[in-house]
Amino acid sequence: MSQTQRALTEAQRRAVHELLRVSPVADELGRRFEAAGHELHLVGGSVRDALLGRLGDDLDFTTDARPDDTLRIVNGWAESVWTTGADFGTIGIARRGLRIEITTFRADAYDRVGRNPIVQYGDSLIDDLRRRDFAVNAMAVSVPGHEFTDPYGGLEDLAERVLRTPGAPEESFADDPLRMLRAARFAAQLRFEVAPEVYAAMTAMAADLSRITAERIRDEFVKLMCGADPVTGLRLLVDTGLAEQFLPEMSGLKLEIDEHAQHKDVYEHTLIVVRNAIGHEKDGADFTLRMAALMHDIGKPATKAVGPDGGVSFHHHEVVGARLTKQRMKALKFPKDVIADVAELVSLHLRFYGYGRGEWTDSAVRRYVTDAGPLLSRLHSLTRSDVTTRNRRKAAQLAADYDALEERIARIAAEEDLARVRPDLDGNAIMELLGVPPGPIVGKAWRYLKDLRLERGPLDPDEAEAELLRWAETEGITAPGSR
Repeated sequence: MSQTQRALTEAQRRAVHELLRVSPVADELGRRFEAAGHELHLVGGSVRDALLGRLGDDLDFTTDARPDDTLRIVNGWAESVWTTGADFGTIGIARRGLRIEITTFRADAYDRVGRNPIVQYGDSLIDDLRRRDFAVNAMAVSVPGHEFTDPYGGLEDLAERVLRTPGAPEESFADDPLRMLRAARFAAQLRFEVAPEVYAAMTAMAADLSRITAERIRDEFVKLMCGADPVTGLRLLVDTGLAEQFLPEMSGLKLEIDEHAQHKDVYEHTLIVVRNAIGHEKDGADFTLRMAALMHDIGKPATKAVGPDGGVSFHHHEVVGARLTKQRMKALKFPKDVIADVAELVSLHLRFYGYGRGEWTDSAVRRYVTDAGPLLSRLHSLTRSDVTTRNRRKAAQLAADYDALEERIARIAAEEDLARVRPDLDGNAIMELLGVPPGPIVGKAWRYLKDLRLERGPLDPDEAEAELLRWAETEGITAPGSR
């Protein structure tokens, strides 16, 4: 038996095990469709994942029944029903902890100009499978009969861990250019290779991605970044030119290295940092941390300078990088809070350097913690991930320095509530002492006292009041007790 045949046998064994787990519900649903004179097939990613031994609780089915027929068939059986995808032929239901989507056979038409297909229903399972993105997603298992359908060699591709399209890749990508980005996503999620003809079509047709909305690109990119191996997907995006269409700054990291100004390859360094960041995650994929790792040096190409001695510098690249990060993520329609968090991590990622020289006061540590706020644990992870030097002594020293900083943060945090640094006087106390109403003066005084708190640590009430009155005097504010 060949290695491929052994892999196929193992994949089928895993599929049987996975399908047995969900078959009580799937077969029961299949019998309802059968009784109504319709076909029902587990399809697409659900079959692929079953063959990989990783079938989840979200199941995809396809049927020759139209959406209205599907609604009648599941009525009274489904525990809940949603019809948000009905215009695209999809009815969603829930049953015994499973989320199920049932989609009518599709035979969509594409004008290859617009961004969305013209939804057309089909009558053939084979035609429905042919319109799917990759052969590994173009397999089906009937229920309740459990007949396996694989017209495009998806099972063999799965065994070889390769991505091919059911038809010519040029035809598939012309229909929906997002499939090119999906290829990179599957490479990252499943650690599959892209077939040579698929790679060639992605390279030749990368510019067609401009037909796709920012939101659809964003969603695929997030899935890629949260995959098991995002670096493989990122390399594919850059090498095929797809990154240039929606994240050109990443391609720009491939800085030209001339013979007079040698410096490390920022692009390769960035990919290492992304991989390192994954190793620091504690609760699964953290998109914010991974994206910050990807973007942390994005400002270097714009700030690169070569000094008289031939040395290369990137002064303030973290500031420029934070600005570029905001612009790019805004263009991709990311939520404002996600943009703010990623940009802040990019802005802060260099703050640690210099700590090991013994120049940091307790005040500097407080500001480091306060500026990071709820992002502190991610900043710890990003800073540690950014150490990619091959010099073992230097790497060990940086790690020891950061250990020392974290220990110092813990010590000060035990003495002071660093997570909730506030002035020693609140707004009400400020207004009472200064005899002023709510307004800009109160905010200015509050910020002054907070800076003082960061600089000197907690003050007792009398000391805080005295400092506030001294500040008021320098600002020309006459407090009631000073008149």
